Amino acid sequence: MNIPLKPDDTANRASETYDNTKGRLEAITEAPARELADKSVAQTRETYERSKTTLEAALEAMARSFDLLDQGAEALNRKIMEIACRNVNSGFDLAKSLATANNLAEVVELRAIYWRKHLSALAAQADEVRELSAKVAADVTAPIKAHVSRTMDELLDELNPKR
Repeated sequence: MNIPLKPDDTANRASETYDNTKGRLEAITEAPARELADKSVAQTRETYERSKTTLEAALEAMARSFDLLDQGAEALNRKIMEIACRNVNSGFDLAKSLATANNLAEVVELRAIYWRKHLSALAAQADEVRELSAKVAADVTAPIKAHVSRTMDELLDELNPKR
């Protein structure tokens, strides 16, 4: 059986077949690419919103922390001024006592009593300042600790929903 070859006809059919195949391949690959792009944009938008919310919460925690720091610094300053005032008054009381002393032995005794009391008062004052400083530090870090803890819990819940 002899099939007559028609080069022009064969070339036209090959070109048509190529065009049809090319069109179908473009349609097949374009749909998943569009879906993938849409999905990627949606995920990026969701990630952005979560990041923005997390950042805003972190900034809010920092602002609360700074407010507490301001209040704590004010309380510490008041405490230190109160202690300084007590110490100055104590010094003036010593000066008054020394002014009424009758002899050198009484002066030495008054100074010894003053320094004994003053040194124990200084130790107590140091404890007051240390306790107040520790409280201020705990208060200042509390909002940040709470935010970090809450964020970690949310992250763990996302990673392990069965938790």
